[in-house]
Amino acid sequence: MHWDYAIILIFLGAIVPLVGRWRVARILRGPDTSQAERLRLYASTIAFQWLLTAVIVWRVGSHGMGNRVLGLATGRAVFTAVISAGLVALVLTNQLVSLRLIGGRPEELHSKLAQVALRIFPQDSLERMIFIGVVATVAICEEFIYRGFVQGLFANIFQSALAGVLISAGMFSLAHLYQGKRGLISTCVVGLIFGGARAIAGSLIPGVAAHFVVDFVAAFLFPARLRAALAVAASQGWSANSLREDDEFPICNSE
Repeated sequence: MHWDYAIILIFLGAIVPLVGRWRVARILRGPDTSQAERLRLYASTIAFQWLLTAVIVWRVGSHGMGNRVLGLATGRAVFTAVISAGLVALVLTNQLVSLRLIGGRPEELHSKLAQVALRIFPQDSLERMIFIGVVATVAICEEFIYRGFVQGLFANIFQSALAGVLISAGMFSLAHLYQGKRGLISTCVVGLIFGGARAIAGSLIPGVAAHFVVDFVAAFLFPARLRAALAVAASQGWSANSLREDDEFPICNSE
């Protein structure tokens, strides 16, 4: 393996998870976020994701990793469209079912992930417009990084599509360490499904489309539904004494 690939993998497997965990802990320690803080968070997320993607594009280009290995090759358009539609339908159904389940377990309304969502997701028209850029950036960049670079690299090293899917799913899961243990499991499952779709289609398009839908629904529908459920829980006299490290709200959240 090239030395620069090794450095990128160490960064993805160690630095990214630790920084994400630290950022979430800082958000939870402070008071409710202001609009300026949320906009800075959105801007920094967009800048970081595109910078990391640009570095990887630079290094894979220098070593001649081809578009086919990265999932960027064109061809089989109809087949790719069918896989994309099926994957989007699957994740959209999961998201809508998860939204309906909000409030079923009152203790989860005060989980760490739910509280983070209330603080970072957009709250007005300006923030929603900018957050669409965040959702698009995360969908494109994370799919290229994990299902393109990582999955393609290890599938090529081990000459096994399954190895690429498993390793990329594991590293994608680590990137979401801030979601706690249950978050690690759920994002690993998402990574396996997205990685399988990428291997079958030979393209990143299904994953990008589904990733966009997952984050869009979570950001634009989840907060309002959560606030409504919290109001109902409060009216019934339920309150939470503390946040639990392993709590995760039942919704696929990739960003």
